[in-house]
Amino acid sequence: MKYILIIVLGLASYGCFAQTQTEMNQEAWDSYRKVDSTLNKIYYQILEVYKADTVFIQNLKAAQRIWIKFRDAELAMKYPERGPAYYGTIHPLCVAMYLEQLTQERIKTLKAWLEGGLDGDACNGSIKF
Repeated sequence: MKYILIIVLGLASYGCFAQTQTEMNQEAWDSYRKVDSTLNKIYYQILEVYKADTVFIQNLKAAQRIWIKFRDAELAMKYPERGPAYYGTIHPLCVAMYLEQLTQERIKTLKAWLEGGLDGDACNGSIKF
C-alpha cells in the first residue's frame, strides 16, 4: 500500500494525475521548452559577459553545437528508431522528459561561467572569479 501511495504522489507531482496521455505529452513538452528557453538565456548571458574574450566565445559556440549533436545522439541511443507504435503512446512524454533532463545537466554546466569559480582555484580556466 505504501508503494502505491508513493507512485500516485509521484505521478501527481509530474502533473500526470487524471489527465489524458495527450495532455501529459503536451505538459511534458511544455516543461522541456521552458527548460530549453532557460538554457538559451544562460547561453546568451555568457556570450554577453565574455564578449571581449573572442577565443572563449568561439570555443563556447563550437561546444554548444557539439552538445546539441551529443544530446540528439543520446536521445537516439535511448530511443532507437523503431516502428510507429513500438514505444507506445507514452513515447512523446518520455522523449520530452529525457530531453529536459539532458538540458538541465547542460544548464548546470554552463551556469559555472555566470556564477564564477572559486577565488584562487588554479583550475578555473576561462571561468571568471
